[in-house]
Amino acid sequence: MINVEKVTKKFGDFLALDDMTLNVKSGSAYGLLGSNGAGKSTLLRILAGIYKQDSGSVTVDGEKIYDNVAVKQRIFYVSDDVEQYANMTPEDMRKMYEVFYPTFSKEKFDRLMTVVDLPRDKRMSTFSKGMKRQAAVICGLAASTDILLLDEAFDGLDPTMRINVRKMLFDAMAENNSTVVISSHNLTEIEELCDSVGLVHKGKVVFDRELDCIKGNLHKIQVSFDGVKTAADFPELEILSENTIGSVQSFIVKGEPENVCRIMSEKGAKFCDVIPLTLNEIFIYEMEGLGYDSSELDK
Repeated sequence: MINVEKVTKKFGDFLALDDMTLNVKSGSAYGLLGSNGAGKSTLLRILAGIYKQDSGSVTVDGEKIYDNVAVKQRIFYVSDDVEQYANMTPEDMRKMYEVFYPTFSKEKFDRLMTVVDLPRDKRMSTFSKGMKRQAAVICGLAASTDILLLDEAFDGLDPTMRINVRKMLFDAMAENNSTVVISSHNLTEIEELCDSVGLVHKGKVVFDRELDCIKGNLHKIQVSFDGVKTAADFPELEILSENTIGSVQSFIVKGEPENVCRIMSEKGAKFCDVIPLTLNEIFIYEMEGLGYDSSELDK
């Protein structure tokens, strides 16, 4: 398990991580969602042992990461800065990582390079951004580590590349039971890959849930009454938002939809329709319910 407990990190006067706490289960895929500058990359670099936190603790299975070679060999970090590999070839990268990672599999590297049809002996300065990122991800998968950290793994990938990388990640999780932590500002990619998601905002994890729980617990309910009802008329329900257009009212409600509709019917609802919410809508309502301005999350 990855355990982040009350971690703070500053760069000069800038507070990058602010008393952050986070737990990632072994063998799970965890998505870090947030805007640029939220603190995602800083957290991943601390998890990789590149940065040291100013305060708090960061451990893998109870072992500290920073200055711990044995733990670092269990972790592979794919940076968002793919340009750092520009003067190398994919073959150079393979040889470099083979030295540090005892678990590195040349057979897996060869197989994945064949799948995506990347040239092995060309300098990556000639590659597109997406090709560089594919090469970096392939090295991460070939390292066969317990933990794979991916910073904006899908940035710069065209649709075909995205499909290839997504399949490779699914296969790696199934084959190695790897723990994968992926940062992104793209909710769709997180939704397709991850079991759980944490929303990072201004250096804090403000929202941390399993995706199945998120999707199953928040609903849009459309109803019609004789007259207008408000949230105050339903004290037994947890209503996050309400809206009225003509004779139809919409409520964003937490809880089982059958129970919600039963209560509203008992109070005179002429009909009660359950409308599915997108994950993006769920996040907006959850953040507003926690008292955050959801418009700030895209800045």
